[in-house]
Amino acid sequence: MTDREIVPKLYEMVRPYRGLLLLAMLGMVAVAGLSAAQAYMMKPLIDEIFIKKDRLMLTLVPVALILLFVVKGACYYSYSFLLSKVGQAVVRDMRLKLYSHTQNLPLSFFYRTPTGELISRIVSDVALVQGMVSNVLVSVLKDSAMAVFLLGVIFFHDWQLALIALFSLPLLILPIVRFGRKHRKLSTSSQEITAEVSNILYETITGNRIVKAFCMEEHEKGRFGQVLERLFNVFLRDVRVSALSHPLMEIFASFGIAGVMWYGGFQVLNGHSTPGTFFSFITALIMLYEPLKGASKINSTVQRGFAASVRVFSMLEVRPDIEEKPSARVLPAVSREIEFREVRFRYDADNEVLAGINLRVRVGEVLAIVGSSGGGKTTMVNLIPRFCDVSDGAILVDGVDIREVTLHSLRHQIAMVTQQTILFNDTVRNNIAYGSLHASMEEIEAAAAAAHALDFIRQLPQGFDTVIGESGARLSGGERQRISIARAILKNAPILILDEATSALDTESERLVQRALENLMQNRTTFVIAHRLSTVRNADRIIVLQKGRIVEQGTHDQLLPRNGVYKHLYDMQFQK
Repeated sequence: MTDREIVPKLYEMVRPYRGLLLLAMLGMVAVAGLSAAQAYMMKPLIDEIFIKKDRLMLTLVPVALILLFVVKGACYYSYSFLLSKVGQAVVRDMRLKLYSHTQNLPLSFFYRTPTGELISRIVSDVALVQGMVSNVLVSVLKDSAMAVFLLGVIFFHDWQLALIALFSLPLLILPIVRFGRKHRKLSTSSQEITAEVSNILYETITGNRIVKAFCMEEHEKGRFGQVLERLFNVFLRDVRVSALSHPLMEIFASFGIAGVMWYGGFQVLNGHSTPGTFFSFITALIMLYEPLKGASKINSTVQRGFAASVRVFSMLEVRPDIEEKPSARVLPAVSREIEFREVRFRYDADNEVLAGINLRVRVGEVLAIVGSSGGGKTTMVNLIPRFCDVSDGAILVDGVDIREVTLHSLRHQIAMVTQQTILFNDTVRNNIAYGSLHASMEEIEAAAAAAHALDFIRQLPQGFDTVIGESGARLSGGERQRISIARAILKNAPILILDEATSALDTESERLVQRALENLMQNRTTFVIAHRLSTVRNADRIIVLQKGRIVEQGTHDQLLPRNGVYKHLYDMQFQK
């Protein structure tokens, strides 16, 4: 992504705040003009007061100086506050836009993108963009306006002396251009390593039990230290470039100042200029070099901001694989069947996961899906809520292709309970009501009772108001699973997907969860994925997936005598 592509995108983010920016710009121009007036006041201060000894000017100049600083201070406060407000507003909008965009991305995006990388882009990279938007707007406009006003002062005093002063200006531009490229490269490296730091932090903090169980604390400390050392080295290289640019610019600027001192002093000694004019000129010249030297600092901020912008906007340009058609309509409540018609799915040209699935599931039917790992079971059920789309064929609900309906109306009719229980660091009440935010307390308690969770919830310190920790860390595996079942019961969706819902539980927890699932499955069209074949014996129908194809289907009692794949799987589990 080039700078020309980034600038219009940044402008779109800033455009809603044009009014505030205009006021801030007026304040900056006022500050620049008043700064130039400070330099000009050196002339009456020296010529009228110290040379001519004018007592009236001795009274007027200090008063004027005080008024100048009061007005300048008010303008400085105004533009600083307004620009900070705009900068933080842009950060808020950009982070919200990034977060909203990630929520619309498919599961495949999260499979291939580390969590730490996403956090780094939303937090760190956006902050760098904000620094560029706020600081650059301040510096570029204020310094440009100040340079124009100060140039006016020095040319007004002596145009020949002004030309001598500016002969070193091309030399000042060289460090800005040369070091700017290095800043961009180093900033990109820094942001990539920062993302790596975030990812290691996320992995080791969330996986702390495994780290401790395998005695890998020292290994993780070393791994984290190595990444921090890389970040430290990149930071030092960046600081070295910044530290070198400032003295270089001062050295180049000294040539112009020295020339002015020699020629200007010669003019004063020969009576062609006054001391006041000379000192006013020198003051304006020194003030003029400050915004030019500041350009080097601005450039480093710009380069960091552009490098961060590339990462931010490249993420915003990731298009969702799953998109609603403009003509998508609301899906009515399922009343007849769900059909898989010649469904194929592949992640790439060489990796076909499902190969021609034909299946009809009646409303209210419990369908069990079994097979060896990698057979396509989870992929098959993930196609129903359109977590991913079929590569060929179609899935129909009551004869309607699910790609022709809105995602909300489709997913509103589906509830899921998975092996990996997803709970939030919130109260039990809010975790159960997730997806049903307007449910009453009576409905929440009824759902908990149906999930056989009410007894243990009431024993928690604050009952339903107990905060259960990250991913439900304060609960046992069986308790977490029953909370997720209560959430599905409260949603009351007609289609239910159970993906290995009991495989990670002990026998006692499995018994309680199984009873909760029986309550959940009543009067619902249910897809059950299970490795434990004992949990699917009572299903209305069992299909056996092998290498993406349905190789057998029937009830448990029908499949066992066939001595096929199902019998083989059953014997492996119960051979003892």
